[in-house]
Amino acid sequence: MNWIKTHWIIKKIFPNYVWDIPNNENKVYLTFDDGPTPEITEWTLNQLQQHNAKATFFCIGDNIRKYPEIFNKVIASGNSIGNHTFNHLNGWKTETSDYIENTKLCTTEISKLKTKNYQLFRPPYGKIKPSQFKPLRKLGYKIIMWDIISYDFDSTITPEKCLENVLKNVKSGSIIVFHDSKKAFNNLEYSLPRILEFLNEKGFVCDIIK
Repeated sequence: MNWIKTHWIIKKIFPNYVWDIPNNENKVYLTFDDGPTPEITEWTLNQLQQHNAKATFFCIGDNIRKYPEIFNKVIASGNSIGNHTFNHLNGWKTETSDYIENTKLCTTEISKLKTKNYQLFRPPYGKIKPSQFKPLRKLGYKIIMWDIISYDFDSTITPEKCLENVLKNVKSGSIIVFHDSKKAFNNLEYSLPRILEFLNEKGFVCDIIK
């Protein structure tokens, strides 16, 4: 089954999740999961700035607690942020009550820094149960998924393959997943500058998710 057909089917099955953001302005949405991470998040912010790009960072609450100064740099750079749970929980393996409380813990860390951009939520691993989705929606969260994943975290693929995963599928409205983490950095360091250059050349605008 090809990528376009697969994505269409998934959107039909889970219509209340945000898989992409169709628009007529050639906007795409870069997202970075699992930070903030010393040096790597700052490197990522520098790359975005060099290419006049903005992104959305789905942050782990415990990392916000450890590295508030880096988290503040993300906000100060004009990027958007979202909740990625406090401990990067796998929703399929976690009781609903524990999952919701862990998400709230992340919100607490975000709200300490007085930013309002925490109504966005991305489930770690993309794994979330309907019983978790419903209360999160009631709490006002938008569940942000993706239509393109770079697989930068996968050490079995080459940096060139990571680059290809994005370039061959990107279109206006795409939500693209990267990770500002140590695990992903080998692939991210190679692919992100090249992706940003490609997007600029093709007239894409990298915007935040609101």
